[in-house]
Amino acid sequence: MKKLILLLFLTVVIVVAKVKNWVYEPGRLEKPVQTVVSKGATVAGIALQLKEAGVIEKPWLFRLAARWYRLDTSIKAGEYEFTPHISMFDAIEKMARGEVLYRKITVPEGLTTRQILDIIEADDNLCGEITLRPDEGGLLPETYSFVYGDTKDSIIRQAQEAMKKAVAEAWERRAEGLPVKNSAELLVLASIVEKETGIAEERGLVASVFVNRLRKGMRLQTDPTVIYALTSGRADLERALTRKDLEVDSPYNTYKYYGLPPKPICNPGLASLLAAANPEMSDYLYFVASGDGGHNFAASLNDHNKNVSLWKKKRKP
Repeated sequence: MKKLILLLFLTVVIVVAKVKNWVYEPGRLEKPVQTVVSKGATVAGIALQLKEAGVIEKPWLFRLAARWYRLDTSIKAGEYEFTPHISMFDAIEKMARGEVLYRKITVPEGLTTRQILDIIEADDNLCGEITLRPDEGGLLPETYSFVYGDTKDSIIRQAQEAMKKAVAEAWERRAEGLPVKNSAELLVLASIVEKETGIAEERGLVASVFVNRLRKGMRLQTDPTVIYALTSGRADLERALTRKDLEVDSPYNTYKYYGLPPKPICNPGLASLLAAANPEMSDYLYFVASGDGGHNFAASLNDHNKNVSLWKKKRKP
C-alpha cells in the first residue's frame, strides 16, 4: 500500500513537473505573428485563436494555466504581436498586462493637408472614414502611434493637437522684433521655410532672408507659394515654373503681392517652426540653389546674380 501511494505521489510530481514545463518552455512559433483578441472573448476562444496562429499547441493547457494563475479574467482585448518561441505563460501574461501592439504612421514634413489625408486614408490598419477637414498647416508632421480599432480621424486629431502645441511653443520662444503679427503668421512663414529647404543647417538662414525682406517691405518672391497658387495644395506641380506662372493672380503669388500669403502652403515640421521664430542673424536678401543640394546666399542683387550664373553653369550637361 505504501509503495502504491509513493508511486502515485511520484507520478503526480512527474506529471505536474511536465505540465509546468509545457507552460514555461519556449514555444514552436517560428516568426512573429499578430492576432486580435475581441472584446468579450472567452479564454477557450482565445486558446483556439492562439492554437490556429501557432503560438501554442495545447489549448486545454492554456485554459488551465490561465485559471491556475488567476489571469483568465485579466486578459484584455486588443491586437497582440507574439515573438518567436514565446512561452505559453509569457503569452498569457502579455495579454493580462494589456501589452497591445502599437502601430505607427509617419507624416513627412512639407506635405500639404490634402497629401497628408491621402496617407492616412491609405493606411489599412486604421478604421473608419475621414470626416475631419483640417486647415492647411494644421497638422504637425510626426510619427504617430495607434492601436487596433483606432480611427483615421483619431490620427488627424493627434496631429492637430500636436501642431497647436508646437506653434504655441514656437511663438512663445520667438525672437524680439519678428515682423509677424501673431502665431498664425508665424505658421505661414514656417511653411515657406519648410518648402524652400530640407537641409537642417540652412533653415535659420532661409528664414532670415524672408524676415529681412519683410522688414524692408520687399516682395518675398518664393517659388513654392506660386506652386501652391497653381495647385491649391492638391498635388505636386511636377514641372518647372514658367514666366507665365509667376503672373498668376493669386494672393499666394509672392512675386505679385507683398507680404505673407493668407495661409500656410504646407504643414511645416517643428524645426522649421523654430527657425521661423528664431531666424539666424544675417543681412541676406537672396538665395539660389548651389547645384550641390544646398543654397548660396547673398546680401546684394549683384552677388545674387553671380550665384545664379554659377548655378546655371552647374546645370549645363
